[in-house]
Amino acid sequence: MKSRSLGGLLFLLTATGWPADGTKNWDYTELQKAPEKQKAKLNPMQNDPDASAAGAILFENHCEECHGANAEGTRKGPSLCVKEVRDATPGAIFWILTNGVVRKKMPVWSKLPEQQRWQLVSYIKSLSGVDSKK
Repeated sequence: MKSRSLGGLLFLLTATGWPADGTKNWDYTELQKAPEKQKAKLNPMQNDPDASAAGAILFENHCEECHGANAEGTRKGPSLCVKEVRDATPGAIFWILTNGVVRKKMPVWSKLPEQQRWQLVSYIKSLSGVDSKK
């Protein structure tokens, strides 16, 4: 009886957009909603060799809980290793970090200093993109 209930639950989760691996089929259209002026912003830290490492520490402290240890996504937050994020401009990612997506439970990170948000952008853009949910 237990396995039948578990099978039903897995079916229900899969049928409602929750794959068996525990992640969700996420919508990345918020990245496209960034204003053009924001999308065009360049990362002032893109040539800083320490920015990505600093961003990784910030990610661990602020983002890992929802996006997972390897940024591959969880039930709480989408993968950041997908094509949509890789193809997004640094400015669009910065805009999302700054403004959040409150209705989707992505917090507003505008209280983080601007430099730290750009370090997060550096880290996110450095991700390998090895993800099966491309």
